[in-house]
Amino acid sequence: MRRLLLRAVYALALPAVLVALWWLASAGSTNVYWPPLRTILRTFPDVWTGRRLRDDLLRSVLRLLAGYATAAVAGVALGTVVGSYRWVRAVCEPILEFLRAVPPPVLVPVIMLFAGIGDGMKIMVIASGCVWPVLLNTVEGVRAVDPVLAETARSYGVTGAARLRTLVLRSASPQIFAGLRQALSIGIILMVISEMFAASNGLGFTIVQFQRGFAIPDMWTGILLLGLLGFVLSVVFRMVERRVLGWYHGLRAAARRS
Repeated sequence: MRRLLLRAVYALALPAVLVALWWLASAGSTNVYWPPLRTILRTFPDVWTGRRLRDDLLRSVLRLLAGYATAAVAGVALGTVVGSYRWVRAVCEPILEFLRAVPPPVLVPVIMLFAGIGDGMKIMVIASGCVWPVLLNTVEGVRAVDPVLAETARSYGVTGAARLRTLVLRSASPQIFAGLRQALSIGIILMVISEMFAASNGLGFTIVQFQRGFAIPDMWTGILLLGLLGFVLSVVFRMVERRVLGWYHGLRAAARRS
């Protein structure tokens, strides 16, 4: 209990200091573009009602999760194949490097031509950016499988799906989760960008509408909500990671103690 309390204090200490500094720095502000934090917080419950949370925040989160899940499945699957076979890696590496260098926001107009302006376009934009950190980290994780373990598995006749599940993916899982963590932050950015193009709802759309309507405090509440969403998703991701990689963190803790 004490350790959990300390972790909570460490996690909330810096945000609390930054909020206090923001409050003090903006307390006497008369700049229309930089309203006091107390004004933003007072506006927040009036702007983000239950209906707006359902119509904008929930839709954004669903698009993000759909694009993120698509990128995770595709990245792990392709990364496992590319990392397992040297000839596949030699053939695919040039095109993968070319595609990875193209910024996903640039692809929004192209994707709109093929997928229209509905949710499919936004999910594809999110997936197109999130897939690369997952794919590349999976490739490196698969390539780094301990050759002694691989030979042991071969000697005991562990092949096919059993080898993939118990050896390859398990050994590569720390790096896969590192890629998934990077992809999550990219996904949030692309979620907002995709909703700024030909959208009728979502956080990105709403923030832009507030800006165009000169509702500056309302715009800042949307930015605050976006930050809170990122924080919550990060906490949830850490909980999942701790549970799935419990064996890995246990090995590292044992190595530090020895």
